[in-house]
Amino acid sequence: MWTPTTRRQHSRSRLRYETDLTDAEWAVIAPLMPEPASCGRPAIWTMREI
Repeated sequence: MWTPTTRRQHSRSRLRYETDLTDAEWAVIAPLMPEPASCGRPAIWTMREI
């Protein structure tokens, strides 16, 4: 059931885009992202921005 507390907890109104992640969501996903390649051009964008 949606209560005022759960609505605030799951609110996405502060995000710029619907697909943006909250800090809590990124904390779950970040360890699963691949390490940057050791060769080639350095990355301009962070994995979170991509």
